Amino acid sequence: MTATVGSSPRAVTERRGGAGHTSRTRRPGGARAWATRAPLLPALVFLVAVTQLPFVATLVISVFDWNSLNPDARSFAWFDNYRTVATDPALRESVLTTVLLTATVVIASVLLGLLLALLMDRTFRGRGFVRTLLITPFLLVPVSAALLWKHVLYNPEYGLLNGVWAWLAGLFGDDTPAQSDWISDSPLLAVEGALVWQWTPFMMLILLAGLQSRPPDVMEAARLDGASDWQLFRYVTLPHLRRYLELGVLLGSIYIVQNFDAVFTLTSGGLGTANLPYTIYQTFYQAHEYGLASAAGVLVVIGTIIIATFALRVVSSLFNEEASRG
Repeated sequence: MTATVGSSPRAVTERRGGAGHTSRTRRPGGARAWATRAPLLPALVFLVAVTQLPFVATLVISVFDWNSLNPDARSFAWFDNYRTVATDPALRESVLTTVLLTATVVIASVLLGLLLALLMDRTFRGRGFVRTLLITPFLLVPVSAALLWKHVLYNPEYGLLNGVWAWLAGLFGDDTPAQSDWISDSPLLAVEGALVWQWTPFMMLILLAGLQSRPPDVMEAARLDGASDWQLFRYVTLPHLRRYLELGVLLGSIYIVQNFDAVFTLTSGGLGTANLPYTIYQTFYQAHEYGLASAAGVLVVIGTIIIATFALRVVSSLFNEEASRG
């Protein structure tokens, strides 16, 4: 008993020494971890400098009454610019246009992308070539895509849409040439059509990746149990695509809220198609109101977050309702 008691201080000392040795051996490990992360610091600093610092500068400018045509009259305005943005009828109309444009384009492109993804998931001759053709619209420069729709498709004199319409009418004996001005007659629909055409391939790629990641054993088991194609899609494929649909809706909402090229190229913001990015452009470059444009830009960021969050909640609620019914 005495030997045990006498030996315990040495054991304690050895344990302490061991603990100290362990702590000393952990320090090089921490240094190794820091050495591993240190090369990423320049990229992190660059990311902060490119993304966060401009936003902070925008926040600062948004609380100033600042017109570049009269720079000496610059003054601190607190939240007056935000009040102007909230009460200006033109800006409120641009907010509604942005919401309508974003919702329409996202919903239509997701549905069309899902249909095309289901088609591309099947095996047929020439599938790789067809897939390449379907991806091509998303690879075009946005301004080039808008110019393509404006002059090749929408032009009332030589546009493809009027040409096809006149050809179909000629089959039924109507020789009257079609001269519909698509942009003037349906300006917002014309912008939405161009954006849906460009963003559908993006949604198709995301959903096609989801379809090809389905577990084959689950699909085979469902077929052996006698599930039809519709039951496979509703109870197996669609729940599996939930995260991919949410990702497509999220990214689509973020990018389309900020879209400027199609509105600027097709309609120049006229005929009720001016969204928030185009209104900010007018405020900044034409009215030279830096503070007011910065406040509107901050609201665009906030609106993007709100719309993306709402879209995700809607998609999640739809899947939860479907799961509860199943």
